[in-house]
Amino acid sequence: MATNRTFTMIKPEAVAKGYTGKIIDMIIGAGYQIKAMKLKSLSKTEAGEFYAVHAERPFYGELVDYMSGGPIVAMILEKDNAVEDFRTLIGATDPAEAAEGTIRKAYATSKGENAVHGSDSDENAAIESAFHFSAEEIVG
Repeated sequence: MATNRTFTMIKPEAVAKGYTGKIIDMIIGAGYQIKAMKLKSLSKTEAGEFYAVHAERPFYGELVDYMSGGPIVAMILEKDNAVEDFRTLIGATDPAEAAEGTIRKAYATSKGENAVHGSDSDENAAIESAFHFSAEEIVG
């Protein structure tokens, strides 16, 4: 059964380039309500834990270094069909392949520096949300 919440992170390069507000405007414009949000830095250990699913992949070390290299903005978002609709809003991982009007088309610089993370399933949205937020930090 589909849930109405998803998790996202605005990644370090998008935060550093000042795109946070523009990305949040796109998210709100797409009908999402922000239920939790924080600016934080990930340690290498935290980034490694968050992306543990990719630990055997050749890009894992580079991903951990990148995600721990600057602040991120973590958010829990709510809307009907949240996960699937958000995956559409962010666009393809490679911004060159992302559709016009998507976050990654507008703000990503490469496949590796792709501006935002979006949960790929309802189950992962719950796991990723709990990784970054306590129940007390979530509104509603």
